[in-house]
Amino acid sequence: MQSRRMKIKDICRTITDGSHNPPQGVGKSEYMMLSSKNIFDDEITFNEPRYLSQEEFFRENKRTMISEGDVLLTIVGTVGRSAVVNKNMSPFTLQRSVAVLHPKNDICDSRFLMYALRGKRSYIENRAKGVAQKGIYLGEVSEIDINVPDIIEQQVIVEKLDKVFNIIKLRKKELEQFENLMKGRFVEMFGDQSTNPRGWNETTIGDECFYIKDGPHKSLTDIGKKNGGYPFISVRNIVNGHIDFSTAKYISNEDYADAIKKCHPEKGDMLYSKGGTTGIAKLIDIDEEFANWVHVAVLKFDKSRLNGVFFENMLNGTYCYEQSQRLTKGIANRDLVLSAMAQIKIYCPPMELQNQFADFVKQVNKSKVAVQKARDEAQLLFDSLMQEYFG
Repeated sequence: MQSRRMKIKDICRTITDGSHNPPQGVGKSEYMMLSSKNIFDDEITFNEPRYLSQEEFFRENKRTMISEGDVLLTIVGTVGRSAVVNKNMSPFTLQRSVAVLHPKNDICDSRFLMYALRGKRSYIENRAKGVAQKGIYLGEVSEIDINVPDIIEQQVIVEKLDKVFNIIKLRKKELEQFENLMKGRFVEMFGDQSTNPRGWNETTIGDECFYIKDGPHKSLTDIGKKNGGYPFISVRNIVNGHIDFSTAKYISNEDYADAIKKCHPEKGDMLYSKGGTTGIAKLIDIDEEFANWVHVAVLKFDKSRLNGVFFENMLNGTYCYEQSQRLTKGIANRDLVLSAMAQIKIYCPPMELQNQFADFVKQVNKSKVAVQKARDEAQLLFDSLMQEYFG
């Protein structure tokens, strides 16, 4: 592939960022101001924007002048995400957390530039500075250099990447549909939890669990998995309905023995997040031995009264989650203390119905596994292509 090394400042007509002094905004209007929270990989969302008056909008948009084909790059907060502005989008302008790159159409395809910036994410992240919020200056963005082949070759590359990335997005959507299917089945079988129309017996976590404990209240030394350590998990390791050990610490045999004296998670128990991100439940359905930090509680319960799959879905439903948020104290350091956790109200339908729901979930999960495998394979291919073109 014949290409030349070029800097972003030579690829783009201009590089600007959004407003450094955003107006307070007004009630809902057709004019919106977005931030880095609205920009994802190849996606621009309009969730919870700041609404502006027409006068405010045109005043703030004078400098950025966003138009179709521009590339947006997050430069404050979660840096390095990029997306292309498409036609027919609602009018919007930006806060300073997002940069607007106006590529020269005869030199660089917009989607090629988006992917190239994505390939530079580690570089961008490493240069972001700050304490409360990390950011990278426009001057540093303009000096980023990438390989730029001719336009025809760029379009060939984009077509390949788009094809694979669209498969990944499709598989993600399928997984979301499976989650919605299970939530819908739960409501169908047990009714709206907030109103309890079936009149199920009301109880609490404290009444149903004979063991409610959290892990060590101190950080333990990470000796690494390769050194034979035991996983030591926190809230970040409960991800999308799974226990993810990929980012877990691994602690020594001695630390593990001490940790499980205080709190011993076992297969069939329930994990429940209580620090930072609170109110997320995950049934332990694996055989691996691990310990948990203070921010995760372990609930042991009577299996003759509660099916673990039902219990997990009950806790993760809106009714219990909203209770957990009301009972969580603190702002910077959010904590759902064990005594408050015990007060959360739940329902106990007949075990026959709980088991029927668990069987339904088991069947859905079989389909999810196949879709997840297909998504993982597509992701590996996408990562390989990104490495080939931009690595």
